Amino acid sequence: MSDDKTESNGGSRSFMDRIVHAMGGEPRDQEELLELLRDAQARELFDEDTLQMVEGAFQVVEMRVRDIMIPRAQMVVVDHDANLEEVLPVITESGHSRFPVIDEDKDNVIGVLLAKDLLKYSSDVNSATEFDMAAILRPATVTPETKRLNVLLKEFRAKRNHMAIVLDEYGGVAGLVTIEDVLEEIVGEIDDEHDTEEDAHVKRLSDDQYSVKALTPIEDFNELMGTSFSDDEFDTIGGLVMQHIGRMPKEGETTILEGCEFRIVDADSRRVRVMVVSRQS
Repeated sequence: MSDDKTESNGGSRSFMDRIVHAMGGEPRDQEELLELLRDAQARELFDEDTLQMVEGAFQVVEMRVRDIMIPRAQMVVVDHDANLEEVLPVITESGHSRFPVIDEDKDNVIGVLLAKDLLKYSSDVNSATEFDMAAILRPATVTPETKRLNVLLKEFRAKRNHMAIVLDEYGGVAGLVTIEDVLEEIVGEIDDEHDTEEDAHVKRLSDDQYSVKALTPIEDFNELMGTSFSDDEFDTIGGLVMQHIGRMPKEGETTILEGCEFRIVDADSRRVRVMVVSRQS
């Protein structure tokens, strides 16, 4: 077993050794390491998605729960005294699987309701009268808003939790955070079967203007806009725009490609998320 481990570690080291050798020296700090990896990706030693995940992993170490949490005002919650007829519309309309349950104070989460725990009531016509919120309530996991995301992710994995209630410095509910929120900081946006048309890659803003997610496949963008961008090097329109600009663009920055103006409207230090695309006359 030790031989396998040595071989595995040796293989990992040899990969990094090749990158270091190709770039001409070992990095002295995290920023130099990231620059090294960006240069390696530019030389096609690995793909753009891999680079973004590595950069995301580094960024998660620096970020805290408050940076990505869903604020209290945007939480979908259920009252502790709600009956089945009141609970079901909340679940079906939101598409979530877990719901904080609040008491009469409206600012105190007393537990978590799992949508799957309601399945046992669906087969009985008399289920409405038998519904007991307290009997199916799960304990709520809490976390301070100052906790680092990498620490929270470890706790989620160790305790097999998927959601935590975020508390502010006074112990009040500041919001909630899910394991999906943390993972999206590493791997990018995760769409699921409950995502609606509002979450589509492209939304029409006017006759000649569109809101376009950077993850939109180039093939889909070409079909919509009548362009002929090649997807030989990049799969997404965001990757193509970044290549054209030659660096990570900033919010508000614009560039023109094939008669289309691309304006960056949502981006951070490592990823473009949304652009507004306008047809040029």
